[in-house]
Amino acid sequence: MKETPLNGRMLVGSCPEGQEYNTQLLYFTCSSLGESGDRVYMISDQGGSPNVIVKDLFTGKEKVLTQNQAGILKSYVYFDGEKNRGLGKASVCLDYVREIIYFIQDDKICRADREGRITVLNRVPEERMTAFTHVSADGKRLCVPMTDGRCLDFDPETEGTGLDRRPAYDIDGRVQEENLNSYLCVYDTETGELLFEKTVPKCWITHVQFHPLNPEIIMYNHEWPSFDCGIRRIWMYDHETDSLIRVRTEGSDTLGNPRGFARSAKDWVCHEMWSDDGTQIIYHGGYADGPAMVGRYELATKRYWEIALPDDYNAYGHFTMDHRGNLVCDGYFKYPWEVKRVRENSTDNGPDPHKKDAEYICKVIPDWEKGTLTWIPLCRHESDWLGQDAHPHPIYSHTGDRIFFNSRMERSVKVYCVSARTPQGFEEEIE
Repeated sequence: MKETPLNGRMLVGSCPEGQEYNTQLLYFTCSSLGESGDRVYMISDQGGSPNVIVKDLFTGKEKVLTQNQAGILKSYVYFDGEKNRGLGKASVCLDYVREIIYFIQDDKICRADREGRITVLNRVPEERMTAFTHVSADGKRLCVPMTDGRCLDFDPETEGTGLDRRPAYDIDGRVQEENLNSYLCVYDTETGELLFEKTVPKCWITHVQFHPLNPEIIMYNHEWPSFDCGIRRIWMYDHETDSLIRVRTEGSDTLGNPRGFARSAKDWVCHEMWSDDGTQIIYHGGYADGPAMVGRYELATKRYWEIALPDDYNAYGHFTMDHRGNLVCDGYFKYPWEVKRVRENSTDNGPDPHKKDAEYICKVIPDWEKGTLTWIPLCRHESDWLGQDAHPHPIYSHTGDRIFFNSRMERSVKVYCVSARTPQGFEEEIE
């Protein structure tokens, strides 16, 4: 494959010349775009503390929607934050149809409309830590995952170092050894009432996502500190039957093109997400002692399709999906002759923290039945990947015509977008 033309990237969210602050998308488990696609919701630390802003993409006008002046709340991923003080950056999620954001400020569970009118819905119980939240498609329920606070302590002897300040101890190990629990806490978005709380014993959970059509089903994951989560990662909770259901199980019945690798408890999987109709779950990861892969699980048949990536596609990345089933990826892809830079990276949200050296935003078209992936490089993102916020985490616009992503190319994180159209002159390269 010869090097192909690339699309130009456009700056969406950044600081004015002469200023330095970071701007990033919300996490991929929710959209950052309003339903019309005219407004993008981001987190900016202008002024020193992170706040949620909304930007009109036509006028360029920005509005600050939250009122945080207390720094970052300590939570999942943001281990360097303060206890019960500051904005929970991982907590921000968007109801993109109604354009209402939900977030945790200090110990308060809040919502805000696009005019910045804030309502306090409830409070996080004392001595619990939170993670990525999610709002149901009908806008009526908010799920806040929580874990006993002992999972993240404030002992100077165990505090982590480096960019992410991840604790020096094995978080999941502590959870197991000390019988700590996690909780799926679901709230009414109007009244703030706690509708139910499901205890998930002896595990550390995050990445909650309501089923797109049935808010009684919540997908979540079992998180890990040392990439040993493997088959445990993807789970569902069915509130109607009060059942905890493991999604990815061991087996050799995988369809697609797993290249002979069976599903194993020693595999790793991550970044699970629903298809629009809730019939499928998309995920990616890597086989034990094998290549990276991207997979699909069908709920009705309980069948798996997995496509193994080329052996040299070993730079960590993320896959997300548009409304038509196309994927976008910020990692893995490389031209055969490229020698990638290996950056020193203290973040460890992947199978190998020293392989976050990918540079392309690629549209990826899967043919699950044939077991093939068509990679279409759209632009270079050139992020340094240093810290969670610099992960590109690309997402499609609702119409599928654009892709938005984060990047730190210099001193600060900025938000960009690129056309999702195949670059001119590329068509003959598709195989």
